[in-house]
Amino acid sequence: MALIITDECINCDVCEPECPNDAITQGDEIYIIDPDKCTECVGHYDTPQCVEVCPVDCIPKDPAHVESEEQLRAKYERLIAAKG
Repeated sequence: MALIITDECINCDVCEPECPNDAITQGDEIYIIDPDKCTECVGHYDTPQCVEVCPVDCIPKDPAHVESEEQLRAKYERLIAAKG
């Protein structure tokens, strides 16, 4: 399941550089997560790094993008292959 940044985001800028997939970008009002790039850090870390550093706890799982661990791993492998 991809993650989503809620409107509680305070634009503190700490999540964006932590994302190993470059899935987080500045939106019009708050940061946004591209669900096509978000693997919840599967393949990189044991836990989502954006969630770890967020000071306001505004990055839950996105119910609109439900994915299994296997699907997240497959997405990670596609993203790595595309970079290579």
